[in-house]
Amino acid sequence: MGNLYLLSQLINQTMKYFFFVLLVVLPMFFANAQQHSVKLNDSAMALYKNDPQKALSILETALQMSIENKDQFQISKSKNNLGIVHRDLGDFEKALQLSSEASNTNDSILKASAYNNIGVVNRNLAKYDEALKNYLNALDIYQAKDMKSEMATTYNSIGLVYSYNGINEKAIEYHLKAKDIFESIDNKKGISEVYNNIAIIYANEGELEKALDYFKYSLQIEKRLNDKKGMAESVNNVGAVYYYLNEIDSALVYFRKSLAIEKSIGDMAGISASYNNLANVLIEVKRLNGAKTYIDSAMHFAQKSKVAVDIESALDNYSRYYEAKNDTKTALNYFKELVVFRDSLLNIKTNEKITELEIEYQTEKKEKEILSQRADLAEQELELNEKNTQLLGLGVLAVILSLLGYLFYSQQRLKNRQLKKENELKDALLKIETQNRLQEQRLRISRDLHDNIGAQLTFIISSLDNLKYGFKLPEKLSDKLKTISEFTTTTIYELRDTIWAMNKNDISFEDLQSRISNFIDKANLSSSNIQFNFKTNASDVEHFKLSSVQGMNVYRIIQEAINNAIKYADAQTILVDFNYTKNHLNVSVIDDGKGFDLETIQLGNGINNMKKRAHEIDGELHVMSNENEGTTIQLKLQNLKKYTTNDV
Repeated sequence: MGNLYLLSQLINQTMKYFFFVLLVVLPMFFANAQQHSVKLNDSAMALYKNDPQKALSILETALQMSIENKDQFQISKSKNNLGIVHRDLGDFEKALQLSSEASNTNDSILKASAYNNIGVVNRNLAKYDEALKNYLNALDIYQAKDMKSEMATTYNSIGLVYSYNGINEKAIEYHLKAKDIFESIDNKKGISEVYNNIAIIYANEGELEKALDYFKYSLQIEKRLNDKKGMAESVNNVGAVYYYLNEIDSALVYFRKSLAIEKSIGDMAGISASYNNLANVLIEVKRLNGAKTYIDSAMHFAQKSKVAVDIESALDNYSRYYEAKNDTKTALNYFKELVVFRDSLLNIKTNEKITELEIEYQTEKKEKEILSQRADLAEQELELNEKNTQLLGLGVLAVILSLLGYLFYSQQRLKNRQLKKENELKDALLKIETQNRLQEQRLRISRDLHDNIGAQLTFIISSLDNLKYGFKLPEKLSDKLKTISEFTTTTIYELRDTIWAMNKNDISFEDLQSRISNFIDKANLSSSNIQFNFKTNASDVEHFKLSSVQGMNVYRIIQEAINNAIKYADAQTILVDFNYTKNHLNVSVIDDGKGFDLETIQLGNGINNMKKRAHEIDGELHVMSNENEGTTIQLKLQNLKKYTTNDV
């Protein structure tokens, strides 16, 4: 009996220890494991910009630990963080796979982060419509959570999509949204990225000094943050501006600095871009020794990272390199390969898809607002009915009669209010529907122009180039083909201007002035014996705009006036005066050429076309000229529309 008692006591003690381990020790163990996984993720993301390989090693450990603990949230988080690091290293396929798996999580904030990273990957792979869709999905979540920093980052990313597709007005709108939020929360990294992105737009529009200032400001912030990836991008951008300013040695110094930083962090896409930049500069200045080695390296890393723009740049550098070496056959082969590659990335349909997604997104937001208003009206009606019901049971006959009168009056007023609200809602829906239809018509017409006329003109240019490269032609015939090719190229540019105007509801004065300035720069290059001047006193020009029809007609009138002065006036100076006063716009094209007698000369098609264009936009066109006293073409527009920055 004594032995049985001791055995029973031993079993009881063992069971108590087992339950203690089950209820206390194991939960503590799993909690500690989870906390350790969180710390590993946090430490990896804190250092991945400067040491991405070490960050990958830490994140792989965190992922394995989370899988062993069957912690689904930490598994998704580790995969998404791995996707972010692989993206920065240029391994976009791996990044896309990991973040796509992470996006299946039930945690909305983690899902938004995964959407954002997928958007960045698709943007780098030139899948701009998919990128925009992912960014908008992330933005919906961040707006619902009022996460300001993440909202600003997403706005900045959306701006990049529009910038890469040449829709600069929309790009700046989103970059400025991001800038306002980043400054409100004092996010230095975000401010640096915004300035960097806006600088790229200025550089693309030819405002190089302004772009250089913005890039250097961004570089100073990145140095203070010790962000090597950000430093590499800013250094590379500074080098690019120096290149366009024709300061070649400075450009080479900055491109080599960028390459060194990219190599230190193992960023394949960044390494490829830096090699391409170095090769491009050397080819441009005829320093061909070593250029091909740079191109080979650029193509190697571009194919590993699968970055479309870097592959395209490498093919273009090969063609230009062999052309500079007088190896026209090899140059032609690379040029053909470049044309095929560019055709595969033709982004006209991408731009259309981006615009459609933007319309869909804005329409969906309006519909949600309308449904919310209807719900509020229904709730107000229910509350009013409940109050009226309570009042009916409290009064005497006389009070009941007065309440009935008041009830009738209140109900009638409510009905009137409801009718007014419903009419407002119908008007809003009708306006949205009309805007969508107009945008669809514009897209259809611009698509037809591009697919038919644009494709035919492109085919003509390609055929002429093939003739020049493929056959040894007489000099006169070669010059004739070159003239035809240049004329066809000019026609394509004018067609693109027309498509650009058709895709806009409004054209700002700033955009119009920029295009006129670019046209004058091109005219200046082709007519070296004529001095071109452009001036304006429109200090408040950014607060006014023209319709797309007005903007295109003004631009065409100025083009025609300048072309006439170049062809017929024998002028030494041509001045374009862009003058704005009190809702009135006066544009004058003035030359000091030989002039003509308005009473004796028969006006040609050019001036008649300018007058027709002015009439179409309710403007006035005046031609003033005397023999040996030059010619002035003056266009006047009145009652222009004013808008604020919120309308942009």
